[in-house]
Amino acid sequence: MKQDFYEILGVSKSASAAEIKKAYRKKAVEYHPDKNPGDAAAEEMFKKAAEAYEVLGDADKRAKYDQFGHQAFEGGGFGGGGMNMDDIFSQFGDIFGSAFGGGGFGGFGGGQRRVKGSNLRIRVKLTLEEIVNGVEKKVKVRRKVQADGVTYKTCSTCNGQGQVTKITNTILGRMQTAATCSTCGGAGQMIDQRPSDADAQGLKVVEETVSIKIPAGVEEGMQLKVSSKGNGAPGNGIPGDLLVAIETEEHPTLKREGDNLHYDLYISFSEAVLGSSKEIDAIGGKVRIKLESGIQSGKILRLRGKGVSSINGYGSGDLLVHVNVWTPKELNTEQKEFFEKMQNDDNFAPRPEKSDKSFFEKVKDMFS
Repeated sequence: MKQDFYEILGVSKSASAAEIKKAYRKKAVEYHPDKNPGDAAAEEMFKKAAEAYEVLGDADKRAKYDQFGHQAFEGGGFGGGGMNMDDIFSQFGDIFGSAFGGGGFGGFGGGQRRVKGSNLRIRVKLTLEEIVNGVEKKVKVRRKVQADGVTYKTCSTCNGQGQVTKITNTILGRMQTAATCSTCGGAGQMIDQRPSDADAQGLKVVEETVSIKIPAGVEEGMQLKVSSKGNGAPGNGIPGDLLVAIETEEHPTLKREGDNLHYDLYISFSEAVLGSSKEIDAIGGKVRIKLESGIQSGKILRLRGKGVSSINGYGSGDLLVHVNVWTPKELNTEQKEFFEKMQNDDNFAPRPEKSDKSFFEKVKDMFS
């Protein structure tokens, strides 16, 4: 089982954003590759801490994690998952860089930084069946990639260091500061030659088919991430990510509420009196239910496990069938005479039993 993100950073679930950032910096310094050369276990902890901070350090992602756990990020979800050193230094280097040579990362590129390409965002619309079962979607994405034939040369401003050093005389003496090279953006290199189909950064637009694994139980508005499928970056940069926003199509008869599904079943007065067998919609096909004689309007029948799979992996919700007895609006003479005769009949007088719950009790049961 995947380790809890709060446990990895050594903080409580009520920790503030500042406490989480401080805890990550401590872990990053402790397990930094420059301090633990050749130590695979330390490198793994370094990556785990970065993955935990990627989620807990973002308010929206943290809220999703608190609600759904690791399941919210599976199938290309938010979490770091396959984060490598370049990902970590590109995203979080500013948090602990000063502890290692003024922003450098020793064996991981000196003062240069790996530029990350921009993210792409798309929307994917899912049917209720796809949400219940999970689905793999293939979508066409237009993204920038490095063009063939692009060559680079060392930046003449920073001599390939990615940083420029400035010395300032102060009342306390000479002070040396380092800043990202504005000419190359910290990459340490610039384009030397590029083909005609490439832009100024050496990139060109291509159309690519991307496979997106969407786990069962996702909700409207949830966002998944497919790593490295966004726009490419020049030079030795790393690609951005493809962010996938989930939209849901409305089902003609079923309504979703959390992990439960709701179905409104309308029956005639005679079916309510005599009992009946009805076929209703469910995910995966029709199901037949039996209605006992004398069933009351407002009765809720629960079909367990026929709802939506929990994104946390805790089973499935239920299908709740709401029984509505349809009262005819017009009667012929014979029908009207029958009900007039029954109007004062004791058998037709309402006699709710204790087991017949009120509307508010039924609503309470639905959420319990």
